[in-house]
Amino acid sequence: MDYIAEYKRWLSEPTLDEKSREELLGIENNEEEKEFRFSSGLTFGTAGLRGIMMAGTNAMNVYTVAQATQGLANVIIDADKCEMGVIVGMDSRNNSRLFAETAASVLAANGIKVYIFEDLRPSPVLSFAVRELGCIAGINVTASHNPAEYNGYKVYWEDGGQLPPDHADSVSKYIEAIDIFTGVKKCSFDGAVSDGRIIVVGKEIDDRYIEEVLREQVEPHAVDAVADDLKIVYTPLHGAGHILVPRVLREIGLKHLYPVEEQMVLDGDFPTVKSPNPENFEAFELGLELAKKVGSDLIIATDPDADRLAVMTRRSSTGEFINLTGNQVGALLIDYIASSLSEQDKMPENPYAIKTIVTTELVTKICESHGVTLHNVLTGFKFIGEVIKKYEVTGHDTFLFGFEESYGYLKGTYARDKDSVVASMLVTEMAASYMKKGMTLADALDRLFEKHGYFLEGVKNIYMEGLDGLEKMAALMDELRNSPPTHIGGRRVVSVRDYLKNTVTDIDSGAVTETGLPKSNVLYFVVDNGDRIIMRPSGTEPKIKLYMLTHADTYEETKRQCDAYMKDTDSFVD
Repeated sequence: MDYIAEYKRWLSEPTLDEKSREELLGIENNEEEKEFRFSSGLTFGTAGLRGIMMAGTNAMNVYTVAQATQGLANVIIDADKCEMGVIVGMDSRNNSRLFAETAASVLAANGIKVYIFEDLRPSPVLSFAVRELGCIAGINVTASHNPAEYNGYKVYWEDGGQLPPDHADSVSKYIEAIDIFTGVKKCSFDGAVSDGRIIVVGKEIDDRYIEEVLREQVEPHAVDAVADDLKIVYTPLHGAGHILVPRVLREIGLKHLYPVEEQMVLDGDFPTVKSPNPENFEAFELGLELAKKVGSDLIIATDPDADRLAVMTRRSSTGEFINLTGNQVGALLIDYIASSLSEQDKMPENPYAIKTIVTTELVTKICESHGVTLHNVLTGFKFIGEVIKKYEVTGHDTFLFGFEESYGYLKGTYARDKDSVVASMLVTEMAASYMKKGMTLADALDRLFEKHGYFLEGVKNIYMEGLDGLEKMAALMDELRNSPPTHIGGRRVVSVRDYLKNTVTDIDSGAVTETGLPKSNVLYFVVDNGDRIIMRPSGTEPKIKLYMLTHADTYEETKRQCDAYMKDTDSFVD
């Protein structure tokens, strides 16, 4: 794309809004900024769109949202599925409502039935609504846990999972062929609501969704048994969990819930945090202050679209709060679910669980100990949803639990995306169950380590920002693909999995087999003690992510080895 010509075309476009025109005139003498905004468009993939909110083709604005929606509309029209409809949702970010109404208007103008939520909703509610309303697709306007300047556009298909690769490719091809100003059909949002082309939905979907969430309780009376004592602090980080998370916790019997009032305020600027990411400790600072004040046992945080959940718990020995990683919460939950169901003689036949390939191997040990089949899938909850869908067709095995290390969890098949609402319920129930035994979640984690050995996971981000960021990421992956390391952290590499080439190479024998998973730009190194070092480009940010999955008999040895992998992988970018 000729960025100068495209910049001038936008400025000369008579339908461009004045705010965008003034913004673009302000960068008239900034060639680097013009190139960044107009040398390409946002990439549309299985995760939809995500970018900084500003004028330009490589950004989130009403024009790129409308263009993407026209591409999706064309795919729906080709499939002759207009009457099934599309459900549109939004989170609390700046411009989310504007983008949601823009998308709804484009769909309606194309003759597609549209449902839109009256107000912001968690992403899993959108996933649920696709299935509940029998829609062909869903759109949720959100940038998840990204900083405030970002927004995004997640697309779901009729199974409630995020858009499959073949459909994403079709939408992407249409987008490339659509003129961003003249190729999009439009209509008045208010007019389309008035004449019934756009249907506003709300509480009726919430009520059905909560019914399904409550069905996923493992010990329905666990919270009742300790309700006078159990105290929990909750923060939605200014986002969409602000109503449904407290609602479900109160419905299972929690009496002492303490919301972080400053963060219950819906605000797309996320004024109390640098980034609304519950993975970061600073997101817990206000919650930690409140927890110490009220004597809380647990702190729960959800991200702006309420699909991710993070937890802090007390150590019973010291009373101090510690962060639990996404891996640790997931391991605790699968062990709790399997153990409790077995104790109640309610374990279903042929139970299975799902994790991603970058998620802790502690889960492998836990599932083996409970007789649960474990499936490993590529990173992304859509792949977890695909396994659920496969078994739903066969009707043979029973889904027990699915999660990924990035703080996403799901129990139940009512939705096909990670769900912090059901996860909040299960974490609360689990904490109550352990409280009856005189234990905290920290104690329960220690017990898992004592039984299965110590597992520690490290994550490193290699940022490659700027215009050539994607090229740098591709070059680094290709370099390591063509010349893989022989040793990492002092350990010999014994196996290399290249998911892009669909190969698993045994270094000693030279034998090559297939990965058994779809092709993806992921490199997976196994070293001689069984630890794994995995790297992949992020699908939403300009970085390569490295994961170190470490295991040893003691915490000290596990930490030492994980640190060695973290340090040695610095050489990957020297």
